[in-house]
Amino acid sequence: MTPRVLITPEAEMIVNQLRERYGELMFHQSGGCCDGSQPMCFEKGEFRTGDSDVLLGQIAGCDFFMSRDQFEYWQHTQLTIDVTPGRGSSFSLEIPLGIRFVTKSRLYTPSEASDLVEVS
Repeated sequence: MTPRVLITPEAEMIVNQLRERYGELMFHQSGGCCDGSQPMCFEKGEFRTGDSDVLLGQIAGCDFFMSRDQFEYWQHTQLTIDVTPGRGSSFSLEIPLGIRFVTKSRLYTPSEASDLVEVS
C-alpha cells in the first residue's frame, strides 16, 4: 500500500527529540491563513480532532491528521514532512528550536494512486 504521508530522517530526529521532552505527539496539517499550510506538531490530544478531520497515517509513530476539506484538494498528492531553519508562525512544538516543519508534496503515479492507504 502506498502511504499518504512520509517523514525525512532529519524531521524524524526532531520528532524524537520533541517526544523525549513532551511524550506522545500528533500532527495536524494546518490550512489556516496565518500559518499558511504548515504541519503542526502537538502533544497528543492537545489539538482536538473530530468528524471534520481525516487521519492520513502515521509518521515517526505520530498520528497525522488533516481537515477533510483540505484533504479534498490534496488527496492526489503524497506528503513528505521535513524541517527547515527559521521560525514558523504557529504553536507547533518545534518553533522554540529555531526550526519549523514543512510539507513537500508530489502527485502519485498511476500505480501508486491505485494502491493508496485508506484514510479514516
